[in-house]
Amino acid sequence: QVRLVESGGGLVQAGGSLRLSCAASGRTLSNYVMAWFRQAPGKEREFVAAISWSGGSPNYGDSWKGRFTISKDNTKNTVYLQMNSLKPEDTGLYYCAGRTPYVTNYDLWGQGTQVTVSS
Repeated sequence: QVRLVESGGGLVQAGGSLRLSCAASGRTLSNYVMAWFRQAPGKEREFVAAISWSGGSPNYGDSWKGRFTISKDNTKNTVYLQMNSLKPEDTGLYYCAGRTPYVTNYDLWGQGTQVTVSS
């Protein structure tokens, strides 16, 4: 059974940076599309970024283009989200998710890691 475990969240001041990690265990997700989503308090979950294990250009939600970078380390079965120039509105619970390239819905989810950006 595949398990996704996020880490790296915390409290940071506006303008600061954080790097989130998502470690996949259970089996190698060599053909999966991996993504990060953010859920702010009282709001729906939003797409942040996605990357394919097999390569290709990553995709970003408009709110995070130019500030966040998604990357992967195939040897560690880990996906990262580098978050720069953080804003208070970036605050929320960040989830790692995965899906095969043949479907549109993500069916693997981590437990989330909290990011809080103070002004």
